[in-house]
Amino acid sequence: MEYVEPTLDVIFSFWVALAILTIILIKSAVIFVPQNTAYIVERFGKYNKTMEAGLNMLIPFFDRVAYTRTLKEQATDVPSQSAITKDNISLIVDGVLYLKVLDPYKASYGVDDYIYAVTQLAQTTMRSQIGQMDLDKTFEEREVLNTNIVSAINDAAVPWGVQVLRYEIKDIEPPRSVLDAMERQMKAEREKRAAILESEGQRQSAINIAEGEKQAQVLNAEADKAEQILNAQGEAQAILAVAEAKAKALKIIGQVANTVEGQRAIQLELAGDAIEAKKAIAKESSVILLPDGQTQAASIVAEAMTIINALNRNKSSTNGK
Repeated sequence: MEYVEPTLDVIFSFWVALAILTIILIKSAVIFVPQNTAYIVERFGKYNKTMEAGLNMLIPFFDRVAYTRTLKEQATDVPSQSAITKDNISLIVDGVLYLKVLDPYKASYGVDDYIYAVTQLAQTTMRSQIGQMDLDKTFEEREVLNTNIVSAINDAAVPWGVQVLRYEIKDIEPPRSVLDAMERQMKAEREKRAAILESEGQRQSAINIAEGEKQAQVLNAEADKAEQILNAQGEAQAILAVAEAKAKALKIIGQVANTVEGQRAIQLELAGDAIEAKKAIAKESSVILLPDGQTQAASIVAEAMTIINALNRNKSSTNGK
């Protein structure tokens, strides 16, 4: 056979094919793993390694990426399901589950579909937990119910490499008859609270009125007391003023009576008083008094002067002693 020398076109095609093959091999061997992602690598169908975020290498045709697992927190909806409470009330309950892959190897080989498995486990655990509680407790203790469900799921999901972070019940729907009964109960409770508040308001109002009347009576009594004290003080001051005025008048009269003019004035005053007294007796009495020597005004004045002179002599003798 004759040797045929390859042409330039054949040589060029060979090198182009070799370059393309090299690029394909390099691209197959170099893997860039995104952040918060893990690749599960198998070699000849058997687990080989777990590639984390960054630059990683594979052996082409021998290694392959079998599973891709996200390490981010995932939220999955738990479908609505029926559950029966401890007091035999049927409820429709749904929720949402927050989970995260901790071990990509277990999440890939420990369970076929970890999201489906965790969701089913959440449903069964929810039914079990609700079956241990009365209807009222399911509404009042949601936090306790959520905590118990998370704890039960995490205990069972350890072989799957998955951790449940939170479980939240979105809605609890009781039967229509129970809703009507609850509505009537809440209405009765509201009316009860309204009646209590109204009675408390009336009671407080009566107390306030009584306190106001009491304080008014106290203030009135204090005002009367103060008025009486002021009146008594005024009367006492008036009596003292009158007494002082009389004392001053008597003192002045006494001082004037010691003079000659005072003596004459007293004689005149006594004579006038005697005449007025006789006029009054004659007017009001049926007895007629006839004047004689002893009943004359002059004799009366003389007798009065005699008494005054005697008093003056006694006073002078007393002063002389």
